[in-house]
Amino acid sequence: MLQTIKDWFWLEELWLPPTMKWSDLEDHDGLVFVKPSHLYITIPCAFLLLIIRYFFERFIATPLAKSLGVSKKTLKKIQHNPVLEKFFIQSSRRPSQNDLYGLAKKCNQTVKEVEIWFKRRRNQERPCRLKKFQEACWRFTFYLFLTIAGIGFLYDKPWLYDLLEVWNGYPKQPLLPSQYWHYILEMSFYLSLLLSLGSDVKRKDFLAHVIHHLAALSLMSFSWCTNYIRSGTLVMLVHDVSDIWLESAKIFSYAGWKQTCNTLFLIFAATFFLTRLVIFPFRILYCTVVIPLYYLKPFFSYIFLNVQLLILQVLHLYWGYYVLKILRKYVLKKELEDVRSDDEESAEDDEPEYLKNGGGIGRNTIPNGQPSL
Repeated sequence: MLQTIKDWFWLEELWLPPTMKWSDLEDHDGLVFVKPSHLYITIPCAFLLLIIRYFFERFIATPLAKSLGVSKKTLKKIQHNPVLEKFFIQSSRRPSQNDLYGLAKKCNQTVKEVEIWFKRRRNQERPCRLKKFQEACWRFTFYLFLTIAGIGFLYDKPWLYDLLEVWNGYPKQPLLPSQYWHYILEMSFYLSLLLSLGSDVKRKDFLAHVIHHLAALSLMSFSWCTNYIRSGTLVMLVHDVSDIWLESAKIFSYAGWKQTCNTLFLIFAATFFLTRLVIFPFRILYCTVVIPLYYLKPFFSYIFLNVQLLILQVLHLYWGYYVLKILRKYVLKKELEDVRSDDEESAEDDEPEYLKNGGGIGRNTIPNGQPSL
């Protein structure tokens, strides 16, 4: 039964163009071709990257952060209130106005005091700037490495026209070591990001990141198994090249280098719109969606590949909307702020004494006029 399921799953009519058979991808004459089993190594590599990331953040990113004046704030603990704490954990982190009235009555406090307690309790769980700096440093380093690797692989190849060859006759190209390691590193990196999402800084686009990482891993796995390596490598490069500028802008934002951050973010915005909203849809998607229709009828592999690419394009539009919002704020207010951040409102100066002196926590906010990414 298992063999029957396997044979049905890997039907040539499903995965390969009419001009290809699985036998064309078998090793021969010393040439090695892609195999699904090659991807098993990405799992241990992903855990290895998590270990490397831990030491990188501790011994490289943290000293760098301190040299730039980014330090971990020590927050004073908020005064414990069992009634409010129970509601915070079991019901809601953001109580409605009616809930505030009821809780104030139970605790014999004013609504203002209860509202401030919840604000500070939420702030207590927000990550400090040092953690954000460490994450940005790690992502910047790896995106830079992957971009250099991608350019090194593609610089001497007619990369856009390779996409046409994928569907018009399909180049039966053997696997190169550079292709193998580029794919393995890229997939391992995204898998490690997926595994660390639970402990990383959470933003409003958390779900979009989950979908993006899953779609990226699925797309890379599929392109590998069906030997669409050339198009897959190009898609990876288009995504990595703009992320370098975003992560570098975040690094200088957390360090307080406002002008440098603004300049890098503007470079990121230009690169993002060029690569993900121009090159990706009008060149790559055109070559994978439109051009094949001139040569063959749609089949499962064609549909599956392009559905995933279209999902990525929808995410590009989603994030492009946020980038435009940030740019709009910059044009109007001359300052950049990440609209995805869940920053709390500042607590009022006329706070009750028990919150100020009796264990109130400091706010992990960003000074006025300083960019927050």
